[in-house]
Order: sequence, then C-alpha cells, then structure tokens
Amino acid sequence: MRVLIVEDEALIAQSIQAALQDAGFVPEVVADGEAAWFQGGTEDYSAAVLDIGLPKLDGLSVLRNWRQEKVNMPVILLTAKGSWSERVEGIDAGADDYLVKPFHMEELIARLRALMRRSGAERHSQMQAKGLILDTRQMKVSVNGAAIKVTPLEFRLLSFLLHNRGRVVSQEELASNIYYQDQEPDSNAIEVLVGRLRRKLKADIIETRRGFGYLIDDDPTGAA
Repeated sequence: MRVLIVEDEALIAQSIQAALQDAGFVPEVVADGEAAWFQGGTEDYSAAVLDIGLPKLDGLSVLRNWRQEKVNMPVILLTAKGSWSERVEGIDAGADDYLVKPFHMEELIARLRALMRRSGAERHSQMQAKGLILDTRQMKVSVNGAAIKVTPLEFRLLSFLLHNRGRVVSQEELASNIYYQDQEPDSNAIEVLVGRLRRKLKADIIETRRGFGYLIDDDPTGAA
C-alpha cells in the first residue's frame, strides 16, 4: 500500500519512511506543499501523512485543494501545535485524523491501519502475481500456497516490484526505495538480493531486462 509522506523536516520524514517500510507500506516522501498537491492529485495512494507547516503551500491548503479535486484518500495531519482550534480547522479541511508532534511511530502506524480499514483500502493488502502472494498486513509471503521466509529487505523489494507490476524498475530506483537513506549499498547489492530471492521463491517470478532492471509481469489477477 502506497503512502504519501509530506514532511519538510528531513529527520522526521526519514523516521516515518523507515517505520512505514518496516510495517510493509511503500512510502514516498515530498518536502513542500506544492509538490504534495501535485503528487497527491495525480498519483494513487492508499493514505497520506501530511504536515501542516510546509514551505511553498501549507498543509491545510494542500488538503483543501485535494478535497476540492475529489482526492479522497485518508489523511493524517501532523503538527507541532496541539490547540483545539487548529485541530478543528484541520478536520474541517477534510482530515481524517490528527497527530501532535512528537508522537510514537507505533501510534501513527496503528492509526493509518485503522483509517485504511474504514476506507476499504486494507482490502488491497494482498498482492498477487504468478502464484506469489505478498500480504502487507501480516507481513507474509507465499508461492503456490507454500510460505516463504524472507528478510525485511527482501520483503520491501518484492513489495516495490509488485506495486510496479508490468514496469521495468532500475537497480537505482529499487535501491533508493528499499534502503534507508543512511544506508549505502554496494554497487551489486540489488543483483545479489534479487538472486537470493529467486532461490527462495523457486519460481520464475522476477524477470531481468539486461541493462534496464527488473520487473514482475503484470498479472490479470492483480491485487486481491
């Protein structure tokens, strides 16, 4: 499940991104309101985590613009303030929930899951292709009914490829989306990771396009 993180404080954005990755989400980060307005209105996300205090365009304006444009994904607002008036203003703008900084990542994840259950987004917590099933809710992987034990990094790679089914993803794009920002993988790290996953899956699921990257073919059965 793709989640848009809109946060201009780099350390907070990185912490949220890492926590959501570990929880099985596919988080994407933008750092200003104008970029958030565009990306949230043109891409398909299961939810958004939106800071109120943003450069270029504040979070409440972003949210109002989304709602006017019929962007209905669940939105959790983040703010450094906890005043009742600001909370009311955020809910009036179309927010589904509200968190005051500092907060615990476990609470953010629990609230995200609750919002997705209410919105129906969690029905898409399973993704399928060629006998592979990846469950982002239970953090499980199986192939043709057999459970496969994978590492968190392997899980994130499979999740990203499945979210991009039918599209070739370069090694550079994979690395930037599955490794944390403070990690610097070796040049052949993705190739080694894919090779290890193929041996575990024991099925022709991840394809290589020499010189371009990797893909999992689009499957008409799609996501559950």
